Amino acid sequence: MSLGVAISQSSGQPIYDQIKVQVKRAILTGEVADGDLLPSVRRLAADLKISVMTATRAYSELESEGFVATVPGKGTFVAPIDSQLVREQLLRSVEEAFLTALPAARGANLTRDELIAILDLTLDLDAAPEDERRV
Repeated sequence: MSLGVAISQSSGQPIYDQIKVQVKRAILTGEVADGDLLPSVRRLAADLKISVMTATRAYSELESEGFVATVPGKGTFVAPIDSQLVREQLLRSVEEAFLTALPAARGANLTRDELIAILDLTLDLDAAPEDERRV
């Protein structure tokens, strides 16, 4: 199975963390499902041209957070995800996105009402049919 993980050597984020974040996102969005077999550590390392130690660390951290389970001799599988855990992870992701956007909002001197208007507009655009989404 291919995960579609892409790493950047120049991002400043450790490679194991880039892998962890992308695999976690794939699990939370349903791109990979409960019980799916992930690429072996060696396959992932070869595909990404990274060390086996780096791939092992990414999988180890995913396992410690409850996203994957490793079965010796069989591989690493997507673990059953508790719906409350999924919700908490998604909430955290939304909070992080808002925290990332706030400096730009402050720089533009946006008011609370303007921020809410932008959020409402974004929600409306997202709800519109694909062919009506024009910015």
